[in-house]
Amino acid sequence: MPIFNEIKLAKELIRFPSITPTDAGVMNFLRKKLVAIGFKCKILEFKEKNTKPVKNLYARFGSKGPNFMFAGHLDVVPPGNLKEWKVNPFNPTIKNGQLIGRGANDMKGSIACFVSAISKFLSDNNNFNGSISLLITGDEEGVAINGTKKVVNYLKKKKEKINYSLIGEPTNLTRLGEMIKIGRRGSITANLVVIGTQGHVAYPNRANNPSTTMIKILKRLKEIKFDKGTKNFQATNLEVTKINIDNSADNVIPGFITASFNIRFNNKHSSISLKKKLNLIIKNITKKNNCKFKIDYMVSGESFLTKPNKTSFMIQKTIKKITKINTKFSTTGGTSDARFIRKITPCLEFGLVGGKKNGGMHKVNESTSISDLKKLNTIYLKILENYFK
Repeated sequence: MPIFNEIKLAKELIRFPSITPTDAGVMNFLRKKLVAIGFKCKILEFKEKNTKPVKNLYARFGSKGPNFMFAGHLDVVPPGNLKEWKVNPFNPTIKNGQLIGRGANDMKGSIACFVSAISKFLSDNNNFNGSISLLITGDEEGVAINGTKKVVNYLKKKKEKINYSLIGEPTNLTRLGEMIKIGRRGSITANLVVIGTQGHVAYPNRANNPSTTMIKILKRLKEIKFDKGTKNFQATNLEVTKINIDNSADNVIPGFITASFNIRFNNKHSSISLKKKLNLIIKNITKKNNCKFKIDYMVSGESFLTKPNKTSFMIQKTIKKITKINTKFSTTGGTSDARFIRKITPCLEFGLVGGKKNGGMHKVNESTSISDLKKLNTIYLKILENYFK
């Protein structure tokens, strides 16, 4: 049975320009690697109306005992301005102990580490009592419609039992071992249109400028104190992200104005309760100002918390032992595919360092240290050994 080197495998994965939702052949490449070490693999392609198809992979070794699943994504964000890169983002290069390339820490590096760890574990424990599975998507950095969400539904229909899942997102800000994610805030984006009456700026009494009403609405929304946070979560926060008036003339009062805002919310709220609260505020202000409004919401995910259990504490202890850092449970950061996976199994997230000022996730010259890759590989291997004792 082949044993994969985590550094070599990370470089091989990075070479595929798998920008969401493009597969570029990376999913089949990984499938062949997993088949070589005894996994049964199924590539799952999904396509919603008005979206591009996305390839995903579910692989499993064994058919008995507890099923431990690693999860992650092979799609990456665009590289940005190529002139700012020190190297070709899809021609991974090692410089000064850093592996540079798009996806190095988010999250092809982590996938390489857990696939390598699995190959090492199986070479020594081929008859262990249990199963190991992988859920790999190509739609995490995009709209996440045809990715993990669909695979989770597929696994539900197949009645696939998964006992625990570890997602390899880059959870650490500055040092490997700082942080395990055990939950995430919810995310809701609103697109608001306020409709007034168009007219000549010299005759404001014959028009109704919707921008005046929109300013009042946004001011009121920003003043809301949703909560003070909880034991496990930051305070709920609203940020205005867009304001736009589609008006090419300076002497015309516009007929409508649009704005967008996003709320990251903790488990004191749901998307439904927030919508009700926002709609009431907006309705009252527009009514007082003789305007109308339209609003559309997109919910990326609800807030959730995976209560730490025996496996969670084992993983925390394993990370601490190898990194010599006091590893904390956290719920900070944005959304991740954990919001889908937690519906079928307890899960946590732990991977590389994504918050670096230079070379962090989604940045130009994205990179991860060779030392961290080796440590993470060891951590994943020890987790498997401890889980299947």
